[in-house]
Amino acid sequence: MKAESETKTQKAESNELEQSSFGLSALSFPLKIGYDGKRAANNLTGLGNYSRSLIEHLASQYPEHEYLVYAPKVKTARQIDAFFEKDNIELKLPKNGPFLWRTLNILKDLNQDGCQIFHGLSHEIPLAIQHTRIKSIVTIHDLIFLRFPQYYKFIDRKLYQWKSKSACKRANKIVAISEKTKEDIIDLYGISPEKIEVIYQSCDDSFKTAFAAATLSRIKATYKLPEKYILNVGTIEERKNLKLAVQALKELNEDYKLVVIGKQTAYFKTVEKEIEKLGLKNRIIFLKNIPFADLPGIYQMASVFVYPSFYEGFGIPIIEALYSGVPVVAATGSCLEEAGGPDSLYISPNDANGLAKAINQILESPQLQKEMKEKGLEFVQKFNSNLVTQQLMDCYLSL
Repeated sequence: MKAESETKTQKAESNELEQSSFGLSALSFPLKIGYDGKRAANNLTGLGNYSRSLIEHLASQYPEHEYLVYAPKVKTARQIDAFFEKDNIELKLPKNGPFLWRTLNILKDLNQDGCQIFHGLSHEIPLAIQHTRIKSIVTIHDLIFLRFPQYYKFIDRKLYQWKSKSACKRANKIVAISEKTKEDIIDLYGISPEKIEVIYQSCDDSFKTAFAAATLSRIKATYKLPEKYILNVGTIEERKNLKLAVQALKELNEDYKLVVIGKQTAYFKTVEKEIEKLGLKNRIIFLKNIPFADLPGIYQMASVFVYPSFYEGFGIPIIEALYSGVPVVAATGSCLEEAGGPDSLYISPNDANGLAKAINQILESPQLQKEMKEKGLEFVQKFNSNLVTQQLMDCYLSL
């Protein structure tokens, strides 16, 4: 019995050593990299776009590897269909039913498929993955639900906190999408800085090429866009602070209108009341459900892009504006300076007069417009897709 017990102990120690020493240097190539694809396979905005763009660029830049996208179901849509038509991107649906699949049962599929890495693209990874041979990475976009809890339902806030904190503690590596998010992870979750890698996001490549004049004319006519306008893009919710842009509009030249693109929430009623109070109904245009293919053109025809959000994890719309050659005015207090760079203008998210002054400063100076466009475009190259993709692959290979 003693000899048998010693043998079992030795085997256990051997297995533990094997798992602790397992690293990508010991792996055979090509790699099989698995992703939490719930949003990539079902969402047409936000995290869906982020997920597809990230995987597509990896698959294009590093075609020698296999990219397995795990999702409980898949939505039929042009963007999603095109995504899964790529040769080395493969959709993986549950083999044994969707119940608790993303949280636990997915581990069976990952092992059967021979995945060496699993990347949770939005705040969570499967439970117990740390007890397998699979290396794990989790992307944390923001911890806004802890910094601004008033914007979230109690149960949602607790669930987000549990999932993200657990993932941060269990993952082999954490990808933060900004230095501000990294600071929040360290401060709020007590995670070692050495475990966190800041890898910025880029935006869709369609924002990086100027549209032809005929295309811009079509877009302008389709959406009845004015000759001169200030642009704001983002969900119309309290945190995004559209009310400040409305208040600033009152102090701008009446030749300029405000064009707003975004999904409306209950906060929209607050914005409507402010518009009525200030008598600005004829100077504001709300657009929604805009085809993604037309969005870059709307950016490119804007005079100024405004983003007065109280708090963001990064600020992709700012990147889109800079690539589109549009001067940016954004709010202080989170990470928007990281996205906009030193040559964009920044104001307090509580200062409507400051926002109006910054916009007027740009509108009244063609020279400043020229400098902001040129320097903004130069700055935004640090978010180039090829560079960001290389940083992510380097992160995988460092595991």
